[in-house]
Amino acid sequence: MKTLIIGAAGFVGGYLAKQLIGNGHQTEVTCLENEQFNAADCKVHRLNILDKESIKELFEEVKPDFIFHLAAQSSVSLSWKNPQLTTDINVKGTLNVLDAMRESGIDKSAGILLIGSGEEYGHVREGACPITEDEIPRPGNIYAATKACQSMIGSIYARAYGMKIIMVRAFTHVGPGQLPIFVVSDFCKQTAEIESGQREAVIKVGNLSAKRDFTDVRDVVRAYELIAEKGKAGELYNVGSGHAVEISSILEKIVGKSKSDIKVEVDSSKLRPVDVPIIEADTTKIYGDTGWKPEITLEQTIDDTLEYWRKRVN
Repeated sequence: MKTLIIGAAGFVGGYLAKQLIGNGHQTEVTCLENEQFNAADCKVHRLNILDKESIKELFEEVKPDFIFHLAAQSSVSLSWKNPQLTTDINVKGTLNVLDAMRESGIDKSAGILLIGSGEEYGHVREGACPITEDEIPRPGNIYAATKACQSMIGSIYARAYGMKIIMVRAFTHVGPGQLPIFVVSDFCKQTAEIESGQREAVIKVGNLSAKRDFTDVRDVVRAYELIAEKGKAGELYNVGSGHAVEISSILEKIVGKSKSDIKVEVDSSKLRPVDVPIIEADTTKIYGDTGWKPEITLEQTIDDTLEYWRKRVN
């Protein structure tokens, strides 16, 4: 299978390319002009998804069998600060990709995976966790609203034009190499800096009471590959561990792995205007259709992420 990853320079892109190439898929990727992507056996194209004509030209050149649409503004906190940019990339960019597929004609032969988020479910009804794919989204932040819009557009295009569009709602995925604007990576980076003497022994935190469903990025990309191979067109799949964990317990695990005496302080700049209390996936559907389930424990993910930052800060 010839695959194309749109937006490969992000956290997930490198892991997905490695997964696909390792399993024998001919894989090409796209990045912005100012982004770096280094992977053996992988051709790199420069692409801005806000330019529909350039997407169309790329599709005509590459003629992929399957597209993984990873290009997104994926930070909840940044979406509050820059909702216009988040909307442009996550909604207008996705429309450009789908329309370019139709106009180039590859929609007749190629499939596409639209990457959404568990954040789309937002403020779920009492008793609705774990959340099934049938739950009505109630987004609680700007990022989630744009991803919910993407999912609705994908569903409409799949029905209206017979396109092979598959959608996922990926719950919180973590691992080595993630930017420290995300909570697990943030805590691990701060801990590594404290251990190396680069900062005082205080970890700055936001809301620790929220519960999130954490999955290792290496398990997530396995899910994406299996969905591309076995998922059903027009369907939506949750990708998560199926178990929500309170942020405070994540922090306790990370601090417990350090030999430093670390204190915790709330930083008001890390608090969001609105925070969804709990998000937890029901993964019955993806397991039934693809056989996927996570294999890497949260403990291992934390160990690997902390070790990544220890090497990085030193």
